[in-house]
Formats: sequence, C-alpha cells, structure tokens
Amino acid sequence: MQFSVYQESHIGGRKVNQDRMGYSFTRDALLLVLADGMGGHLRGEVAATIALQTISTMFQQQATPYVKKPERFLELACMAAHHEIHRYSAANNLPDTPRTTVVVCLVQHNTAIWAHVGDSRLYWLRSGHVLARTRDHSHVESLIARGVVPPSARATHPDRNKLYNCLGAGVVPRIEISGRASLLPGDQLLLCSDGLWSMLPDEDMARRLTTQTVVRAVPDLVSTALAKAGAGSDNVTALAIMWQGGGVTDGIASVTAPDMSTVISTEALPEDLHSTTIHGGAPDKAPADAAAEPAPEVDAFNDDEIERAIAEIRGAIEKSSQILK
Repeated sequence: MQFSVYQESHIGGRKVNQDRMGYSFTRDALLLVLADGMGGHLRGEVAATIALQTISTMFQQQATPYVKKPERFLELACMAAHHEIHRYSAANNLPDTPRTTVVVCLVQHNTAIWAHVGDSRLYWLRSGHVLARTRDHSHVESLIARGVVPPSARATHPDRNKLYNCLGAGVVPRIEISGRASLLPGDQLLLCSDGLWSMLPDEDMARRLTTQTVVRAVPDLVSTALAKAGAGSDNVTALAIMWQGGGVTDGIASVTAPDMSTVISTEALPEDLHSTTIHGGAPDKAPADAAAEPAPEVDAFNDDEIERAIAEIRGAIEKSSQILK
C-alpha cells in the first residue's frame, strides 16, 4: 500500500497541549489515531496519551500483517484504552479520572473503517466532497438529530462543547463504528480535534485539502484555525493522509523531513515489521503564519509516570487479544 501523510499539532492559546496524534503501519495495514484530552478534567493530556499508547500496542500485536476482525479490534482497542485510563487514575489516587475523546481509523485492503468516542472527527473526502464524517457525541448534535435546533447551531449553541460520551468517564463509553469505506486513489482521510473543525466549515476544509497536497493543506488548515480563533485558541491538531492504493512500488520508500511529512510505500516490508510515530508527548509546531506566538507548554506529567501507567497495558491486551483470534 502507498499513502502520503502529514500531521501537525499546535498548542494555541492554552498552557498545555492536550491533543495527541499518530500513525502506525505494517505491510498491509495502517492505523491513524487522534485524541483530545478533556480540559475540564485533571490530566486530560495523560488520558489522551494512554489512549494512543494502548490502541497502538494492540495494533502492533494484532496486525500480522493485517487485522483479522477490524470492527471488533476497534471496539476492543477503545475499550482497553478506557480501562487503562481508569487503571492509571486508581494507581495514582487521582480525585478525578482523566478523560479524552478519540477517533481511530484502520485502513487495509483498500478499505477504511473508523471508530470514535466524543467530538474528535474523521472526514472522508473525494474530489472535494465530504463522503462521510463522524457525528459528534455532543449535546448540541443530539438536539440537531431530534430537530430541536437547526444544524447552524453547531457553531453558536451554548452547549456545543458539552459531551455525553468519552473515554475515562464513570460510565462505559459508547464506541461508534463506521461501515466499511472503499478507498480510491486520491481519497483523503482527515482526523482532527475540535480546535480545528469548530473554526472552519466542512466545505472550506474539503476545498483546502483538494487544492493542495496534505503536506501543504494540513499546515494551512491549522494556521487558519489559529488565526480565526485568536489569542484564546484551543489546541489545534490534524492528521491527514492521501490514499494511493496498494501494491504500487517495489519497496519501502519513506521520506521523512523535520516538518513531519512522509510518503510511504509498504509493498516490500516484512510481515512482522511495524512502524509508528506514536510516542508519549505531543509535537507542538507553530505554523509560520499563525496568529500569535504559542504559549509555553507546561509538562503536566513526565515520561516515567506515563511509562508506569502503561507498563501493565501489554498484559491486559494479551487477554483481549485472545478474543480476536
């Protein structure tokens, strides 16, 4: 398979970047993940980190070289992340459990399947049109679905930021799984946090992604959202790929630059090789035309603390893995 990919995250006007993003791939499967830690709860950035680490670990165990039961995998991976967040909270005697939204996409055999919890979004685009996008698990979205308020209320309703579904809450999350989407060369998948989509209409995002490569479109989207939000901007994060299909070239051709842009072909990868950009922290890149200089990020947790929380993940995942086989 071959795809181009670009990811970028900006702290905006906040003291901490609580967004996390990353991708992992094998010869035959690609995993895209984005999480947005909830700022109204303690250590949302930790919840987002644990979610990415847990889901990535399960992918590395199950993609051999592709995931046999993708829908079941997405459900179990998100649920495992939810349980690991609670495990972290209990181990550290936190007064409140960290919480996060998450959107996960699995691409294999020219087919994409995604899952989400909360209001981090995925867009599937083709030729400038949005073929599908996730529906936010928010109070205002439920009002729109019932016809109580019009769709235009998404941008102005006072309850637009109130979520009824997330990882880490006291109730079991509702993990929404998409149908299977057949990708064509040139299709694009965009994962983003609400700091991005709340500032830009869907049509504007589709236009920018269609008229530019993902390497140029993602920084353009991020900087535009930052400029529109001004000094009080939320964290803004986006991860996008352009799908180019399977069996395209005669080997792995990966070109990675400091701007985190990559073109990847996996045709000749060994079946047991995994590659990932998912790490403990969040990159914080300031686009050249951002509205303001980013505030310094405060490290609300350290790597040792995260590693201790994640140390037990593999054992728990081993048990979950048996269900998938």
